[in-house]
Amino acid sequence: MTSDRRDVSEPVQLPEDLAVVNIGLPVFGDAAQRQGAAVAQVDWRIPAGGDTELVRVLTRLCGRHGSRVDRANAEVFERLDQAAPQVVEVTPVQSAAVDLDDRTILHSGPPLAWEQFCDPLRRSARAAVVAEGWAADPDQAEGLLARGEIRVAPANHHGGAVPMASAVGPSAPALVAENPEDGTRAFSAVNQGPGTRAWMGSDDPEAIERLRWLTQVAGPVLGAVIEAHGPINVFALASQGLQMGDDMHMRTQAASNLLVRDLLPALVALDDPRAVDVARYLSSNHLFFLNFAMAAAKATADAAAGIAASSLVVSMARNGTTFGIRLAGTGDRWFIADAPPVGDALYHGQFTADDAAPDIGDSAVLELIGLGGAAAAASPAVAGFLGSTLAQAVGTTEAFDQMCVGRSRRFQLPYLEFRGSPVGVDARRVVELEQTPAINTGILDVHRGRGQIGAGVARAPLSCFQQAVRALDEHLSG
Repeated sequence: MTSDRRDVSEPVQLPEDLAVVNIGLPVFGDAAQRQGAAVAQVDWRIPAGGDTELVRVLTRLCGRHGSRVDRANAEVFERLDQAAPQVVEVTPVQSAAVDLDDRTILHSGPPLAWEQFCDPLRRSARAAVVAEGWAADPDQAEGLLARGEIRVAPANHHGGAVPMASAVGPSAPALVAENPEDGTRAFSAVNQGPGTRAWMGSDDPEAIERLRWLTQVAGPVLGAVIEAHGPINVFALASQGLQMGDDMHMRTQAASNLLVRDLLPALVALDDPRAVDVARYLSSNHLFFLNFAMAAAKATADAAAGIAASSLVVSMARNGTTFGIRLAGTGDRWFIADAPPVGDALYHGQFTADDAAPDIGDSAVLELIGLGGAAAAASPAVAGFLGSTLAQAVGTTEAFDQMCVGRSRRFQLPYLEFRGSPVGVDARRVVELEQTPAINTGILDVHRGRGQIGAGVARAPLSCFQQAVRALDEHLSG
């Protein structure tokens, strides 16, 4: 009887050249690499952190319902990527907003009861009430709001998107963006500028006076300028700004300069003595373009909402207390968690994390269309908030690539061989990878109304996306 077994006395012959593919824990690959082997590390992890219920949800959304979801996502992506909204006018919020009565203050973020307002948003709302002439001072405004004599509502529910701790009344000037391709219309407030301002969480007299000045001076003048200039192609300016170092969220200096240059002839042609004051305001406002971009992004995202079965995110907003998202395929339903802290932070002067309010503002809509964190790789200046190296800013953009369904055909990133920025955050991928969008943002003082105290990066809460995929699965399986 013969045996095929090798004689155990024979020495084992190991290959001289060894190549290793290591899946999962990198420690094994590191050991082989230290011994001179070529190693390819596969960053594999258990989907959804091993949560068996979520794995079943994802299996259905990618399997049984997968083709339907993918078709819907392709439609949403096209709308997000191809919309061409233009800012067409400046008009009072009352005229720009959808179904707004004349005793309501609109605020950033998901719906929130007055008693839950964080300090910066509370101060901003009080300033707006005084600026509207409904109260003589912030204390009186507080009483009116607390008793419900003046209502509060999310700008998102009325066709708007406002940055940071913005709270706006019906007479405040609004930038109106129209999306002719899909017929959507959205607005954002006119940017208040730097300093002691309500959108930065202040209700000081200086902040209230700026709100009045915007209503009485800047709004009418800018309205006349845009009427003379004609519609503003917002995304064309944003695309140029990315080539000049903007991310279009934390940094908009380049796009703001391009916009002011375009508006300058119409401004100087005005026979209006107020134009000089507006010119001074424009020359000192490096975030002037931010609100134009937000109005256009909101009009774009609204055009993509309501596509049945889609798992793509079309709303992402924070009010300093809660953080919420909405999917294109789940209607108007919000999926909400606590507002996260802002990390990777750089603080002004003596301020520290103990002084910082949680993340706030509607500006995260920019990350959904390929700007902000998704375009971090375009901005060396923003890299300082992402680990101080451009490589880490590139890593932020590449993380978006993993959670998005496509790349922009208009927003190109020069440091990534001019490839498009990621577009279309897919809640399924976020939950599978347990990797959430990074949002480039400012940091407000948490209690004392001292305005912006720094800037950094907030990470969207994972639980919002987990709630959303469960709801989508229930909807499709029902």
